[in-house]
Amino acid sequence: MSHGTLDRLVYMANQISKAFAHDPEDKAVGEISNHLKKFWEKRMLAQIFAHLDAGGDGLDALAKKAVASLQRETQSA
Repeated sequence: MSHGTLDRLVYMANQISKAFAHDPEDKAVGEISNHLKKFWEKRMLAQIFAHLDAGGDGLDALAKKAVASLQRETQSA
């Protein structure tokens, strides 16, 4: 995975996070997770999950929580 691709995924996750930042945290995390699940390809999700596992540099707090939530959901399925 190129560094540019990862930067783009982090940017997009943070933009989605900003769109839901006005909601209560639990609702926002759920909405962000749902958006990622619905619109991101499995390859993109795998890359952002790996990035989170490596520390998640650059992801804002809501995006980190949403990615972690989706990762747990995906692993338990």
